[in-house]
Amino acid sequence: MSDKLIIVESPAKANTIKKFLGSGTKVMASMGHIRDLPKSKMGIKIEEDFEPEYINIRGKGDLIKNLKKEAKNAKQVYLATDPDREGEAIAWHLAHILEIPQDSVCRVTFNEITKETVKESMKKPRKIDRNLTDAQQARRVLDRIVGYKISPVLWKKVKRGLSAGRVQSVAVKLIADREEEIQNFIPEEYWNIYANLLEPNSKKKFIATFYGKDGKKQELHTKEEVDEILKNIEKGAYIVKEVKKGEKKKNPAPPFTTSTMQQEASRKLGFTLKKTMSVAQGLYEGVAVGQRGTVGLITYMRTDSTRISDEAKAAAKVYITSNYGQSYYENRIYKTKQNAQDAHEAIRPTYIDLNPEQIKEYLTPEQYKLYRLIYHRFIASQMAAAIYDTVTANIEVNHYNFRANGQILKFKGFMTLYVETTENEKEEEDDTSIPELTVGQEVKKEKLEAKQSFTQPPPRYTEASLVKALEEKGIGRPSTYSPTITTILERRYIQKEQKQLVPTDLGKIVNGLLVENFTDVINVEFTAKIEEEFDQIAEGKEEWKQIIRNFYGPFQKEVEKVEKELEHVELVEEVSDVPCEKCGRMMVIKYGRYGKFLACPGYPECKNAKPIIETIDVPCPVCGGVVQIKKTRRGKKFYVCENNGKTCEYISWNPPKVGEKWEPEKETKSKKATKAGTKKKKTAKRKTTGTKKANKKTQK
Repeated sequence: MSDKLIIVESPAKANTIKKFLGSGTKVMASMGHIRDLPKSKMGIKIEEDFEPEYINIRGKGDLIKNLKKEAKNAKQVYLATDPDREGEAIAWHLAHILEIPQDSVCRVTFNEITKETVKESMKKPRKIDRNLTDAQQARRVLDRIVGYKISPVLWKKVKRGLSAGRVQSVAVKLIADREEEIQNFIPEEYWNIYANLLEPNSKKKFIATFYGKDGKKQELHTKEEVDEILKNIEKGAYIVKEVKKGEKKKNPAPPFTTSTMQQEASRKLGFTLKKTMSVAQGLYEGVAVGQRGTVGLITYMRTDSTRISDEAKAAAKVYITSNYGQSYYENRIYKTKQNAQDAHEAIRPTYIDLNPEQIKEYLTPEQYKLYRLIYHRFIASQMAAAIYDTVTANIEVNHYNFRANGQILKFKGFMTLYVETTENEKEEEDDTSIPELTVGQEVKKEKLEAKQSFTQPPPRYTEASLVKALEEKGIGRPSTYSPTITTILERRYIQKEQKQLVPTDLGKIVNGLLVENFTDVINVEFTAKIEEEFDQIAEGKEEWKQIIRNFYGPFQKEVEKVEKELEHVELVEEVSDVPCEKCGRMMVIKYGRYGKFLACPGYPECKNAKPIIETIDVPCPVCGGVVQIKKTRRGKKFYVCENNGKTCEYISWNPPKVGEKWEPEKETKSKKATKAGTKKKKTAKRKTTGTKKANKKTQK
């Protein structure tokens, strides 16, 4: 019999916590949820005031049996699932199955999995927070109702297998709206005039840009306007009328929230949202770090707060002042946005002394990259601003004004360590110096350049920019961004084209149908309002069933109306230019588990089907054949000559370039590295399996 039984979600988390506690404590993993709504039906008793029908998850019978046995033998059971609404809900379900009284003081949470925090948290157990579980329950119930009521309409009117969701459908709408905006965009012409000037004393050259006339800004839209200005200033003298010197500060970005971490990892590391959250989960749950043992390297990774603890601030101060000097430190307090739950700290390293470079050997490449990003972002958030010396010169020629701007970085501050990226991937503001100028001085014109440009449409969403948009509009919460985007990709409502999210034809049709017929549900305002109501439930200000009651009546009437009035929508399959070699009909493009393929439209009479072979325009650098694009089982692209395996050996992870020679040695090294990595993973898997078997024997 154990004195204490602690139940967490994952084996990794269990293994980390186990090492911090005494021999009288047993730690087990629930492997996530053990009770949920059924998959085969809605599972909501609408006629019984929306009572959920929870069932034990299939395949977890033995686990539940073991948990019950250990709980019965333990003097005290603690539920230490993740410190968020979903974790609270898992704890609530565990309490129900293990017959733990709902008012029992059995709930503990760890914002970070370190020895100090775990031991301290174990001294402060509390009751399960029913407000948090009700908020999560309201989300599940409302989403179930929306999905199970709207999806059958899509099945009847469009195609079987389609689905709709409260958040995912709004995400598709944002992407589809942006695509329509791009297609309908009408470019507008505009011009700039650049004066290449020379300061006669220093012989330094610089560029000034046309600003306007007589101090008033003027926009240039036609060549005629430009030609008139060029004519009027052709023989004029360029006189410096004003020189303004100043100083500009650039402050560091706050430490990461879930959203900003996902965005920055996407832009800087090329990680998908799913990969970012998976790697972050591993860093939170614990990594074996040499003699230090297994420790959680970061705080909880699902948060919308930029708040950090006093202890963390103090540790950052010591690190910054000792490594960079007192002038690089600045005590910064970041305000969390208004609609944030603020339940946890920002994402930060748990131990400042565990520098990413020092523990690199213990981390996978992905863990190292993300940990380094989190570590540097946090330290930089407590550093002094970068300071620029700035100068603006107003130069006049025949009443027309040109402006020259310059800036020099004189103190790097936080930029010594970290610079936040932006959507256009620019990481730093370049130094742009202009020569020393004095008022009344004449500078020499070397050349005038007029450049025509056109306004550009807004860019397509990437995963990073879509997360930013969802957060700004109040759609979803930190835990929902990744699964939402993953879901709409898997259902082929959107697809990725060079990291950009583009609606498919199917996505456009489904989006149009939903937006037109379910205007009260599939819209940004409703989705954001519902999230606020969930927050109200979590704070104990609203009763969860009342929120569902208010929603269901009008929604059900809307569903019934659409079912009666909506006509069947015909999905036209895309016809290829490839004839079926068996019956002669032109084959159509279909979608399967592994992507697009060609199929004969004569099915079931003709069952001919074959893969779509993608090619690139650059010929094979070895034999000149056609280079095909193929994918590994895990979806990674590689390039292979059509004659590979016959008369040519060309195969590469990278696309060939015109005139570039293929070096098979590099590819061989790459393959060896890949095989070595695979072997390492298999070895680690065998070790994990061995540990699991040993644990089972111990349990027996």
